[in-house]
Amino acid sequence: METIIKIKDLKKVYRMGQEKVYALNGINLEIKKGEICCLYGTSGSGKTTLLNMVAGLEKPTKGSILVKNIPVEKLNEVQLAKFRQKYVGFIFQSYNLLPNLTALENVCLPLIFKGYPKKVREKEAVKMLKAVGLGDRLNHKPNQMSGGQQQRVSIARAFVEKPEIILADEPTGNLDTKTTIEIMELIAGMAEKYGQTVLLVSHDSEALPYADRIVHIRDGVIENIEEKEKYKLKECANK
Repeated sequence: METIIKIKDLKKVYRMGQEKVYALNGINLEIKKGEICCLYGTSGSGKTTLLNMVAGLEKPTKGSILVKNIPVEKLNEVQLAKFRQKYVGFIFQSYNLLPNLTALENVCLPLIFKGYPKKVREKEAVKMLKAVGLGDRLNHKPNQMSGGQQQRVSIARAFVEKPEIILADEPTGNLDTKTTIEIMELIAGMAEKYGQTVLLVSHDSEALPYADRIVHIRDGVIENIEEKEKYKLKECANK
């Protein structure tokens, strides 16, 4: 299976006075195309820092990150913006929806940046919102929706362009157990349907059954990698 993300000897060091703090300390990891890989650990373990490095949101102190053979750490801001726009979709713990826009308008945003005509982007956004079960919430703004509904909008926005890679940072961190399961079913179902790779950060054990591999991180190092059989959805949310 093709390697889509390759991380080699990755280190991130912060200076606090005379002290060096290693957020990441020699990470080596390969992620295959089409897998759901979960970076699992407690708060402060380094998992979100690692995700940010893959996204190009932070620069490493040492090491390399190849995404589709592109050296992310060497890209400038303009190149990074184009890289993210072309290959990456984001799902955040805090949803990151624009409060003054409706669900439909929030999901249209990535398509606006790509230059899609209005009719096309609205058609695709409606289709995706219906796929996540929000066909009756198209014109609702974030403050008119529950946390689970807002995260569904966030998922629709991340998947609407069908990017090759989805980066999900604690996507269930603000949700109850029932909603967590629903959201993870959606993410796994979408990824399976479109053949996408998901790099998921979580400290929530409820998310683990949906991962093909679980990378246990502690104090900036990988403790172990748990290999699993490909997760099989009981019910694909996107039939």
